[in-house]
Amino acid sequence: MTNASLRYARVLSIAGSDSGGGAGIQADLKTFAALGCYGMTAITALTAQNTLGVNGIHAVPPEFLKAQIQAVVEDIGVDSVKLGMLHAPEVVEVVAWAIDRYKLPNVVLDPVMVATSGDRLIQSDTVQRLVGELFPRALVITPNLDEAALLIGRSIDGVDGLDRAASDLLALGARAVLLKGGHLKGEEVVDVLAEAGLAPQRFASARIASRNLHGTGCTLSSAIAACLALGHTLADAVPLARAYVLGAMTAGAGVQVGAGHGPLNHGFAPVPTHRLPATAG
Repeated sequence: MTNASLRYARVLSIAGSDSGGGAGIQADLKTFAALGCYGMTAITALTAQNTLGVNGIHAVPPEFLKAQIQAVVEDIGVDSVKLGMLHAPEVVEVVAWAIDRYKLPNVVLDPVMVATSGDRLIQSDTVQRLVGELFPRALVITPNLDEAALLIGRSIDGVDGLDRAASDLLALGARAVLLKGGHLKGEEVVDVLAEAGLAPQRFASARIASRNLHGTGCTLSSAIAACLALGHTLADAVPLARAYVLGAMTAGAGVQVGAGHGPLNHGFAPVPTHRLPATAG
């Protein structure tokens, strides 16, 4: 097999930039690389932020977001897509157009609405557009409890409420939901994967004591996208991605980065970039 017959597993992140490096596009690229994938980006917004919070947001014009996506997809190609910060209705429309125009596969939607610091990252009038346009187009959505509560209009109390909440999110049009239960109290963290027509699956792990949790949701969704790009099914990609995130959290727990919520250690166990047969796509 010659070099010309090989390619990389290609993952495109359509999300916002985190100048502090812990979340958003920066976390996605680190995750793709650590899991052996080739990462690409289409930036929706620039943020001025650090471990203490978000100081400012500068939106990228929708037409330039579209140009970024076109440039990447038409030349390099895409095996999976991670969607992050989509802050305005016009941005959602561009992404929906791109998914349909290029038949983008394995779309993982992380409905980023609130930063770890509590800063709001999405316009309220964008939420319904996000649900109507992107839930049906995504392979899976990955909300945390706060995002899920905003989407279904009620709070989620306790682990026993996760299954019902995931079912309610499916009813909004999602094909599959990974509902993250990390914001619940307790020594164990439970996430629920719900797919239409299948019994919910629970994934449980011991809670890791750390202040360095900035970008955890971005990292999990990008890890799922990376695993999908490598050919794993969603049912296999979720536990593989969770294992990577847990390892990154553990490796970063004792490290001081900034004065607030620091990042995970994305590079704790990198693997070489996978080279796949070019005929695979």
